[in-house]
Amino acid sequence: MAGTLKVGNRAVLTKTFSEEEVCSFADLSGDRNPLHLDNKFGAASVFGRRIVHGMLVAGLFSGLIGMELPGPGSIYLGQNLVFRAPVFIGDTVTVSVEITKVRQDKPIITLQTLCVKDAGTVVIEGEAVVKAPAA
Repeated sequence: MAGTLKVGNRAVLTKTFSEEEVCSFADLSGDRNPLHLDNKFGAASVFGRRIVHGMLVAGLFSGLIGMELPGPGSIYLGQNLVFRAPVFIGDTVTVSVEITKVRQDKPIITLQTLCVKDAGTVVIEGEAVVKAPAA
């Protein structure tokens, strides 16, 4: 696969987050912050309602990298993330990864990671460095 990786290659995924997914992520991660789970707490927050865990949303990048680009066998070496806006339960987001650099000496690629809500609001942006699977 590494031989077919080129700057500009891109993969995209669209997802809507449910109440059940937020609760499951809270159980799995141990992040039971009331901002994610308690309606009254969320209503009193700066966001005015509960929000989806940022790391749950960011986890979609892992799915794209591990299954689409570069695909199965990929190994995450690093990821930076900047959280720009909240995602609410029921929101639909589109995440994308796009190759911005391919090392010539090793099967290592750099990808721009981006998550956008339906209205075009950037939710998360960042950069991932990944070891591509063997060809």
